[in-house]
Amino acid sequence: MKIEVCNKADIKTIVDGLNTYNLDKVAALSNIWTPLEYSLKNEDDAVVGGVLAGLNYWNGLEIKILWIEEDYRNQGLGRKLLNHLENEATRRGASIAMVDTFDFQAEGFYIKNNYDVIGEIKNFPKGHRRIYFTKILESKRPKPFTV
Repeated sequence: MKIEVCNKADIKTIVDGLNTYNLDKVAALSNIWTPLEYSLKNEDDAVVGGVLAGLNYWNGLEIKILWIEEDYRNQGLGRKLLNHLENEATRRGASIAMVDTFDFQAEGFYIKNNYDVIGEIKNFPKGHRRIYFTKILESKRPKPFTV
């Protein structure tokens, strides 16, 4: 046996192996990964923010990056971008969102947007915390009519 740096084929084999294992245990509800990636542009068509996220195969919304350029912060743009993302995710069947951030990044932002802290790593990086959040998303699908 030997350990080597991965090439693209190795990475595909590893990801496919984990996906096969996972899907043998719990059936997929959607494609393996559905990207939900949006940019926020100003009047000059320059990117001043954006979000990189996606739906996993169990319809969980995973937020990888949400960023707003400093000059555009505290104007409600992050909230609007997050709401757009959550609405699109729920329209596609998501019922939960998950994200992590650091205490010096967006901890207060996610708390203000009704995300719940589910864990943290203290003193990482040194003197700070990495915080993990989740939020139950309200379904945007039509509700069945009942009498």
